[in-house]
Amino acid sequence: MDDHRIGRAPDYTNAALIMLGVNLTWVFVLIWALWGMSASLMLALVLNHAITRLARRAG
Repeated sequence: MDDHRIGRAPDYTNAALIMLGVNLTWVFVLIWALWGMSASLMLALVLNHAITRLARRAG
């Protein structure tokens, strides 16, 4: 029991980023289907603005 060493945790960063992209894609398609292209573009602009603000704040 005491001989078991704990290894490094796997790095799931790439998998998480890919799934974020997949989820964003289907959410945008759903919004586009329900409310149209303008609603989807508005959400994209809001997300872009929020990400830009976070990047400026962090760096």
